[in-house]
Amino acid sequence: MGLLTREVERAPCTVEISHKFESLHAHVRFDNGAVIYPGDEVKVHGPEIMAPFGEIVIEQRDATIVRASKLERFWTRMTGDLEVMELCEFSFSDEVTL
Repeated sequence: MGLLTREVERAPCTVEISHKFESLHAHVRFDNGAVIYPGDEVKVHGPEIMAPFGEIVIEQRDATIVRASKLERFWTRMTGDLEVMELCEFSFSDEVTL
């Protein structure tokens, strides 16, 4: 992989959508063992998955992984901590401020 070159690969995956009171989540597991690195992009193919309340839906899909170039990966690692710190500037409370 070059400094500015992006690679594209396809991978089979398992998508799990949970819409339960205890857990509201969506997870993608790559069935071929593919690993996602900083700056990579993933697109899961197929129609939208809707899980009714109280259920977990698991489906097999195909995904396209666009690997970040070396420069993009470096930039993502260098700026990622700053983006996380932006989240720390917010607080959640029940108080109303005037």
